[in-house]
Amino acid sequence: MTTEHATRPTTPRGPALPASITPALLRQLTARVSAAPDAARVTTSAPYTGLPLADFPVSTPEEVEAAFARARAAQKAWAATPIAERKRILLRYHDLVLARRDEALDLMQAENGKTRRDAFLEVVDIGIVSRYYARNAAKYLSPKRRRGAIPLLTHTTELRHPKGVVTVISPWNYPLSMAASDTIAALMAGNAVVQKPDTQTALTALWSMDLMHEAGLPRDVWQMVIGRGSSIGTPLMDNADYMMFTGSTASGRRIASDAGRRLIGASLELGGKNPMIVLDDADIEKAAEGAVNACFPSAGQLCVSVERLYVAESIRDAFIARTRRLTIGAAYDYSMDVGSLTTPSQLHTVTEHVGDAVAKGATVLAGGQARPDLGPLFHEPTILTDVTPDMTLYDHETFGPVVTISAYRDIDEAVALANATSYGLNASVWSRDGARGRAVAARVHAGTVNVNEAFAAAWGSIDAPMGGMGDSGLGRRHGADGILKYTEPQTIAHQRLQGFYPPSRISPETWADLLTGALKVMKAIGMR
Repeated sequence: MTTEHATRPTTPRGPALPASITPALLRQLTARVSAAPDAARVTTSAPYTGLPLADFPVSTPEEVEAAFARARAAQKAWAATPIAERKRILLRYHDLVLARRDEALDLMQAENGKTRRDAFLEVVDIGIVSRYYARNAAKYLSPKRRRGAIPLLTHTTELRHPKGVVTVISPWNYPLSMAASDTIAALMAGNAVVQKPDTQTALTALWSMDLMHEAGLPRDVWQMVIGRGSSIGTPLMDNADYMMFTGSTASGRRIASDAGRRLIGASLELGGKNPMIVLDDADIEKAAEGAVNACFPSAGQLCVSVERLYVAESIRDAFIARTRRLTIGAAYDYSMDVGSLTTPSQLHTVTEHVGDAVAKGATVLAGGQARPDLGPLFHEPTILTDVTPDMTLYDHETFGPVVTISAYRDIDEAVALANATSYGLNASVWSRDGARGRAVAARVHAGTVNVNEAFAAAWGSIDAPMGGMGDSGLGRRHGADGILKYTEPQTIAHQRLQGFYPPSRISPETWADLLTGALKVMKAIGMR
């Protein structure tokens, strides 16, 4: 279902692994994989250096089946666990993640190659999500009285039951956020989870699961398997009661088709070609700083980062100048602005997209080159202009530190350019006039649109739904949608005294007249 990655060792140029990543920690985490003792192994490498990082056992289809069997057995007791107890466990997990944040940051940087600043945002994200669902799950999941069919005579209640066992397939680009945030909501709803993280960043995912177990979650309620989608994708789908997937649009389409065949629900956050519109009244310096933060976090390997920028000339120059001042390199501290790409395939895509665009007439305004002097997978933050539809990156997601920049004549054209894509995940609008910015934002075809921010405002507004339109996916995470999607609604309607059929002493014709009159009265008095 998804593509696995393992970088090739090269001559090391970057820093050594942090002291927190000990052989004992690596053994502890890799032992958490649901796999046979004599399983085949797969080795990952550190993006900063290309040196081997971790050695994982590979789960067979039979081991995935066994994990689901254990999860299904454990889920029954977990679903019966009071929400107050689930809340206690999740708040304890919240505290553990924050208390051991440096360990999480070291793991994320070692596996993904991002900067410490970008890794820290994932810790913040999990803190917010944990607290939100711990303290709001009871409100969303508790029984709710609904209007009955006949006022006073029909007692109607809506219940929420967990789906059962949820499959979570999480990507490599945000290894803590994507591994934990969707799982948190599924667990709080009373489900068990069998998760397949991308192997490249599985240490971070396993670390997160380990902390949840330490917080009190029964061990079989959340399990992880490792392997290629081509090997274990079928049992992950065929045993799931619900599918949560974050990844490419191509893989998402296959998963949606398979979920439809099985008549189970699926939530899919897929690709994006996200636009940023800078209006003519925007603060130039703030917009330029915002554009940098929109385009280059995690070396551009972020589904909601900006790849298309529509600006006025004055703002373009400020953005270019700010981009050229960025520091790029490997460091396990907060000294770098831009880190490494994560996999050789991502570096290949970035260099191929840039090379194709330049060969077809695009102009490089900043960056444009890979930086093997810094490490095997580094690429400069790159700004291109004069981009035309015949270039690959015009409408294909690059997923790297590359942005195209274009001018526009008026707001209508800017909105039309922003919407000229099959994707619709995230967007950004900049203006000194908040009302004007929000009005333009409402015209952009995207699941989330930020005003005077890149993506964090919408992403961090956990009480509101987050997800894509068009080729960017189905379903939503966060808010009520993010937990209720993991439940089956059930309506229980208790009819008392009299129903819709006439009592024996009244003729059907008279009964029809009485009900007709009652319906007219209900409308007249404004009943819903």
